[in-house]
Amino acid sequence: MSLPGPPRRNRLQPAGARRAEPEPGMEEEEEEEEGLNRGAQTQLQGKVLFLTICAAGIGGTFQYGYNISIINAPTTYIQTFINETWLERTGASLESGVILLVWSFVVSVYSLGGLTGALIAGPMAIKLGRKTSLLLNNAFVIIAAVLSGFSRMAKSFEMIMLGRFFTGINAGVSMNIQPMYLGESAPKKVRGAVALTSASFTALGLVLGQVVGIRELLGGEESWPLLLASNVVPGLIQLITLPWLPESPRYLLIDRGDKESCICALQKLRGNGDLSSELEEILAEQAAMKGQRAKSPWELFQNPAVRWQLISIIVLSSAMQLCGNDSMYFYASYVFQEAGIPYDKIQYVIIGTGCCELITAVTCNAIIERAGRRLLILGGYSLMAVWAIVFMVALSQQSRISWMPYLSMACIFAYILSFGIGPAGVTGVLPTEIFDQMSRPAAYMICGSLIWSNLFAVGMAFPFIVEGLGHFCYLPFFTVCVCTALYVGFFLPETKGKTFLEISNEFNKRNFKAQTCEKFWKGPEEIKSTML
Repeated sequence: MSLPGPPRRNRLQPAGARRAEPEPGMEEEEEEEEGLNRGAQTQLQGKVLFLTICAAGIGGTFQYGYNISIINAPTTYIQTFINETWLERTGASLESGVILLVWSFVVSVYSLGGLTGALIAGPMAIKLGRKTSLLLNNAFVIIAAVLSGFSRMAKSFEMIMLGRFFTGINAGVSMNIQPMYLGESAPKKVRGAVALTSASFTALGLVLGQVVGIRELLGGEESWPLLLASNVVPGLIQLITLPWLPESPRYLLIDRGDKESCICALQKLRGNGDLSSELEEILAEQAAMKGQRAKSPWELFQNPAVRWQLISIIVLSSAMQLCGNDSMYFYASYVFQEAGIPYDKIQYVIIGTGCCELITAVTCNAIIERAGRRLLILGGYSLMAVWAIVFMVALSQQSRISWMPYLSMACIFAYILSFGIGPAGVTGVLPTEIFDQMSRPAAYMICGSLIWSNLFAVGMAFPFIVEGLGHFCYLPFFTVCVCTALYVGFFLPETKGKTFLEISNEFNKRNFKAQTCEKFWKGPEEIKSTML
């Protein structure tokens, strides 16, 4: 049996002083009250941050996924509408090749709009702020919905093209500004998970677009204009909800120099807890940025201090579209039909591919702060390279071996799962983390421009790749996956749990490696002779 020790003395109380005994139960009540206050603050912080994520996402990257998928369902009906409209205007029908060309332009003009949106997103984020830019961005989708919704009534397929262009602008702006806004608003410990919700909303939009586009809902012959105009609903939801939520604290302090508004925004996002450490971090970044102005994309290419950051986003943004994930949907209908799935049921199975991407995006959200960014990207591209080989083998043997169509079907799901677990989401997070406040908008302009340009290039080139390489059409995508995995493994540092300044210092070691080595040279500046 142990003996009771001497009574504990307060660290701030003198040795000879006698401590006043608190009233019975007073300490327990104070501790309980403090615990309740902390719990309420944490709950408030979680609610406001969650609402900010949802309000930004529903009118942001959700629109990108939604507008990519809703155009697939009414393909036949819109092509018929194009031909009938031309016949009514000129008295002559269009040839099938011309109809296909016009339809290709209807689909691909979305990418051109996205490229335009990516180029204007940087100036918008700098001049208007992150939140205001997202709100004004809904004007493009409202215009697009009006044009597409009334196109059949006006007997103008050109209105569909113009509507798709404005829809692309909306998606291009939101894909750049939303992860920037959320990454700057989130606390350091969950910054990656919060910014990664952009990928989750993209996948959610993809799935809902596939669901709404089935023939029983809005994918029928009479309702396709409503399907194309339905993208106005997420935009209106954002216009109603986002104005009540705070602007990015970092933008308010570093870009505008408004400390009071920054503290107010932090209090809304974090509650009334201790904000001193986070405020000091933002002030330290502001001091480091003192006297600087927002950079342009061209200035980033000229600046050696961001050389490796720039190389990293160029490699990863290009690989995101050049890896062939979107091209898997090209093969989906053919592979599912070969596996014996009835034609009228294939549309429901394709919804399963979108659900795969959604599940992996949510899973990636849950594990990113534990696994880290680097491991998820490296693992994703490595697995995609493996599945690309298996998929090509399965395609080549599909007509010889009875169970090969099922292996091809499994490869489609596995490839999409591998893409969703890392590359799909983490790529959008990295520009927020590896660039400072003044370089971040320009970095997103470069990143977005590459994504949309490569999406357009792959969409145009893939049919010719299939025609030229046949069953081995995924060989270029396999090469991209392997090269990207090697780059990430050798050159990309981990950013998990680090402040923006710590990440910047990590890259500076590589950007100024030559200068660092020169510091250790103690010999003469010039060696006159090599004679011993």
